[in-house]
Amino acid sequence: MAERKSQNQQSWWYRFIKRFFDIVLSILALIVFSPIFLFVFIADQFGSNKGPLFFQQVRMGQYHKPFKILKFRSMVVGADEILHNDAKLYKEYIDNNYKLKPEQDPRITGLGRWLRKTSIDEIPQFINILRGDMTIIGPRPVVPEELSQYDGHVDKLLSVRPGAMGLWQASGRSNIGYPERADLELSYVDRASLLFDVQILFKNVISIFKSTGAY
Repeated sequence: MAERKSQNQQSWWYRFIKRFFDIVLSILALIVFSPIFLFVFIADQFGSNKGPLFFQQVRMGQYHKPFKILKFRSMVVGADEILHNDAKLYKEYIDNNYKLKPEQDPRITGLGRWLRKTSIDEIPQFINILRGDMTIIGPRPVVPEELSQYDGHVDKLLSVRPGAMGLWQASGRSNIGYPERADLELSYVDRASLLFDVQILFKNVISIFKSTGAY
């Protein structure tokens, strides 16, 4: 009984500390990166594909609660509609693990290719983190269609808050497809701890600078 109580207490403190750092670091990040928001906005307005600053897409959150993930818009307006209305393009998207390489994706803008390559398009997710939709470290949030890749482990995947950075990204990101990606994400759920989160954070930072699997 004492051991069970200790484990529950540790889990509570882990969640508390993690949320505390999510709030503090996301506020600091939004302040530090505020000039990038201005730069991307101005660059977008002077480009040939004007539109909203943010791209919003429905992803699956903790306990099956959907939310809209925020990214700097790297595609033409109406990109999701174009994808779902083009059977050939959508098949390539599914076959390529729910992603399209930039050279195969006619929807990506010139600015968008640079935003994706540098991972700058992900910066607005600090807003999602501040809201509580996401956490800094956790399994990457998936679109509803991707849940089929997790077979009977969907509840396990969605038992934790999705993250801006995760074990899948630290291990190679888009270079690793399903089912290996599912194994990595589920492995994080089993091993989650503050120390493991710190290790994943540093690995992600290295991957970002190397542009490993970024597209």
